[in-house]
Amino acid sequence: MDQIDLKILRILQKDCMVSYKEIANQVGLSYNPTYERIRKMEEEGIIQSRVTILNPSKIGIGIFVYCNVTLKEQSKQSLVDFEERVRAIPEILEVVSMSGAYDYMLKIAAPNIDAYNKFIMNELADIPNIGQYHSNIVLSVVKKTTEYPLYPKEH
Repeated sequence: MDQIDLKILRILQKDCMVSYKEIANQVGLSYNPTYERIRKMEEEGIIQSRVTILNPSKIGIGIFVYCNVTLKEQSKQSLVDFEERVRAIPEILEVVSMSGAYDYMLKIAAPNIDAYNKFIMNELADIPNIGQYHSNIVLSVVKKTTEYPLYPKEH
């Protein structure tokens, strides 16, 4: 990737709906080379997908919770089973495996605290092998971005 590719990626990270023509104008290329660069980055998996980011409060999501989970057993099969189970639950937006005191951190969306409590009782508590979980309710979001920092090749 060169500096032009990085410029294209910065533009697309801010707004994936920008036209190829507008991107070409911003990076100083014509339409066809710009289109080919984007297509190549898609084929190489640099651009994984293009999405629309929704306003959570406008679609009924009132709280986010980071839930730290410790499993009772650490066998490969128990980890795989847990991961498969949490991947299938729509309220769980993100699952990360962690080092340290907890095995996983889940980002969970819910309409309100009552709905989150029902989620815990009806979904999370039903997952086998969970030893402990600790919920951290988000009070406010200070910074939120989907844009990755982009570095030149020499890094």
